Amino acid sequence: MIYNKQFTFSCLLFLSSFWMIYSQIDTLNVYSEVMHKTIPNIVLTPEDYSSTDEKRPVLFLLHGAGGDFSDWISKAPIIQQLSNDLDFIIVCPDGGDTSWYFDSPIDQHMQYETYIVKELIPAVEKNYSVSSQKEQRAITGLSMGGHGALYLAFRHQDIWGAAGSMSGGVDIRSFPDNWDIAKRLGPISENKALWDKNAVINMLNLINDDLSLILDCGYDDFFFDDNKRMHEELLKRGVDHVYIERPGAHNWDYWRNSVKYQLMYFKDFFRGN
Repeated sequence: MIYNKQFTFSCLLFLSSFWMIYSQIDTLNVYSEVMHKTIPNIVLTPEDYSSTDEKRPVLFLLHGAGGDFSDWISKAPIIQQLSNDLDFIIVCPDGGDTSWYFDSPIDQHMQYETYIVKELIPAVEKNYSVSSQKEQRAITGLSMGGHGALYLAFRHQDIWGAAGSMSGGVDIRSFPDNWDIAKRLGPISENKALWDKNAVINMLNLINDDLSLILDCGYDDFFFDDNKRMHEELLKRGVDHVYIERPGAHNWDYWRNSVKYQLMYFKDFFRGN
């Protein structure tokens, strides 16, 4: 099965590079009432897209800590080609420098779960011809964005039918002093219950049978052990999912490769496979 996917993807890339057809890039600025600021988001639409088209599938693609909404298109520009070749819309939200994509109980300027669910999605549906059906909507991301994608999908399975994570920080408790998590939840020594509640690996009981999942992580990634533990816990619970571990570290060389396979997975999901 993996060989067939690689062959299909290689043929797809050859044809695309021959014709040099890419998706269109827009910047959608959305004013957040909950955070009182305007937030930019990249939107990629297939070359033949028209606002009068039938509604297209849509993938939300989240960046990591220290990044912003432009990361994916600037550091992995292949997604512009993939959006066109696979024929779905990609939205790259700005998730703040270190928001972790949840609503911080101690910082009212970091309310990114509410922003994405209640403000960004309606704005995307208003401005683009995208499906509102969860069978045609997916979410994934890298590192902090991997945590965010799973966090949002687990909590909002009426919105997303598929979710992924690339090198995701699936257990924030393993890194209590890193990436401003303590600024979002308070020190773990004083707020252990909040850390437990917001760790993705502790939210597996929320998963319904119809949520499609794909996770991957490199052997040399500092998040590898947590990702493997999450895979093993999903197996114990009988949760169907795709899990990939392979050589690679926590860097863009890994993610530029990983995103190809994840997007192929979501294309199959959108087709109902």
